[in-house]
Amino acid sequence: MIPKRMQSFLKERLPEQTIENRLIEDGGMRFIEFSSLDVDRLARLDIEVDALGPRLVVCMWDEATDLEVGGYLVVDNLAMGRPSMGGIRMLPDVTPAAIHNLARGMTLKNAAANLPYGGGKSGIVANRLSSAEHTDVVCAFARLIYRYCDIYLPGPDVGTNDADMKTIAIENGLDNALSKPVEMGGNRIDELGAAAGGCIIALQALLEEMPRLRAIPQFANLQIPVPEDLTLLIQGFGAVGAHAARILKERLPGARVIGVSDYLGYLYDEDGLPTEQLFEMWQKHGLVTRRYYDELMDSGRHDRSPVKYSTDPDDLLRESAFCLIPAAPIAHYLDTDPATNPCMTVERMGRWAVSIEGANTYSPLAERKAARARMERAVYRQRGVLIATDYLVNSGGVIFAAQEHLIKTPHQLRIPEEILGNRKAVDGWLSDHARELSRLAGQRLSAAEAYREEVIRRNMVELIDLLAADADLLPWEVAEKISVRRIAASESDRTAADIMAPMPSIEIEHTVQQAAARMIESASSILAVVSLEGALEGVLTRWDITRATALGSPDDQPLEEIVTRQVIAADPDDTILECVRKLEHYEISAMPVVEGNAVLGMVTTDLLSRRSLLRLLQSQSYE
Repeated sequence: MIPKRMQSFLKERLPEQTIENRLIEDGGMRFIEFSSLDVDRLARLDIEVDALGPRLVVCMWDEATDLEVGGYLVVDNLAMGRPSMGGIRMLPDVTPAAIHNLARGMTLKNAAANLPYGGGKSGIVANRLSSAEHTDVVCAFARLIYRYCDIYLPGPDVGTNDADMKTIAIENGLDNALSKPVEMGGNRIDELGAAAGGCIIALQALLEEMPRLRAIPQFANLQIPVPEDLTLLIQGFGAVGAHAARILKERLPGARVIGVSDYLGYLYDEDGLPTEQLFEMWQKHGLVTRRYYDELMDSGRHDRSPVKYSTDPDDLLRESAFCLIPAAPIAHYLDTDPATNPCMTVERMGRWAVSIEGANTYSPLAERKAARARMERAVYRQRGVLIATDYLVNSGGVIFAAQEHLIKTPHQLRIPEEILGNRKAVDGWLSDHARELSRLAGQRLSAAEAYREEVIRRNMVELIDLLAADADLLPWEVAEKISVRRIAASESDRTAADIMAPMPSIEIEHTVQQAAARMIESASSILAVVSLEGALEGVLTRWDITRATALGSPDDQPLEEIVTRQVIAADPDDTILECVRKLEHYEISAMPVVEGNAVLGMVTTDLLSRRSLLRLLQSQSYE
């Protein structure tokens, strides 16, 4: 059944007629779909359509189960490639707008990582569930999203985990879920610290690149410490933060983590915290700050220890270090305006040289962008703190996940369709193929580690290049520019063949009346007129038929007498911009895509507005 909270939300936001008219029924499954053309309807869901997307927004639920099963899917953009890629969030207060914000972040993150995937995200509306109920809900949601498996690949997010991805793979197949366990040929992203490793790679790269910022006034006195003097604060000692501390020790052994926070407080020691001990404690118990301090007190070593503990985790941001890694699931960690309830206001923050954002902080909402710009003007321009935007540095997770799709599962290692959905049978099949799947997981891990290193180092070089070249730019503007350039470059490589739609046709021996009927049947304003052999003879538009009718032509007039023989056509290899220019130059709204004398499809202005990023592509092409 539809979750009650979701049902109330949809009834409050959407007219009853819209729900009735848009409802798609497939057995017990229900879907309501919106595209980027549904500007007003999406606005009712607090989603603003822009040059990037969203391409598709789906509200979906399952009426065939007594459990509440439902949620949202947003495919934001597919310019980098298809399918889109993004995690499944599972919370009671999931909304379409929240999922759209996350999907946009994935669009930019995948583009920054130069991955051939679009940005997508989904969310399950669910209250606290038992373990069995949780699995059943994920299983039912897997069946819902399978409808969109050609444009959306799920992974884990808040409220879901790698075990849930195994559940989805059991239902939908190995190639339809990411961050699967090793026994499925996958790599557990959180266990490996994929995103955390990206943050530390970014730090290493910035230590080399940041001296170039000294040409900018606020960085004139920038001091880059040697590794032995490098200090870090980690806000949020969890899946990203804990692994960041571990990986820092491996890659920069002399560096010190001097402060960490979690839900219960923060720890600080200017001589360095015992990160190995804290990491082991996190693996066993989750929260570490209060537990570590209590153990310190119980041991009687507290009087001799310089470790400071506070029950307010936000106060960690008042401490100073060379680098801050915000890794708590909090987008709004800094602001100049206390009314927005940030973790810390700028006037109370500590002294840092760089903030490397391990948490997802990006939002496409205008008010959030305004707040971000306000914060960066104070932190970057006035205080000289470099900010490495989240999707430039914490993309290790999506890079690792992408390898499970980039390195295809061999045919012989795909779960047989006849046992999909049967957990016991699938587990037995996986056991029989454990060695080959483990070897596949190793291949994917090696490729992921190498690509993560390459991508994130390149992002840091580009970040410093652009900031050093233009002192007026803010870091978030540079980050967006880096991603948008990659999206536009990918879009500019697409051709008419990539975006064309089928073109309705009619044989030249037919009559005007038959052509009019064909147009109505196909809901098209243009027909390809072809010979009996299928060769293009010309085109017929709605205007041609209207003109023939106005001139008193009989209904049985042969098409041969009114067909337009001089056809403006696109070659299948024409770029999107070339298609746009032809349509604009000849002042037409549609044209066939032709190879030899064969009609492959058609390109229309409406199609271009839905399947390409015209405004974005045009602006990038003239920079």
